[in-house]
Amino acid sequence: MGLGGCIILIAVGAILTFATDWDMEGVNLDLVGIILMIVGLIGVTTFSSIARRRRVVVPPTTPVVDEEPHHHHHRRDGYSDGYGV
Repeated sequence: MGLGGCIILIAVGAILTFATDWDMEGVNLDLVGIILMIVGLIGVTTFSSIARRRRVVVPPTTPVVDEEPHHHHHRRDGYSDGYGV
């Protein structure tokens, strides 16, 4: 159920609770309206928290730049790493 459905639940619940004076055998319409409003509010908060989580922009990770290998003059006596120069 989307955000619109939750808002409709809240509206129907409020209408049943505050705007009607119907009497049904064995049904408390005020209680039904309050339950519908509570369910609608839970739905709205759940929907908005999910939407907020989706909207969070994760900053792009900085790419790891591989440095190009240092080109040293290769010597044949084993000191090819440049420390023996």
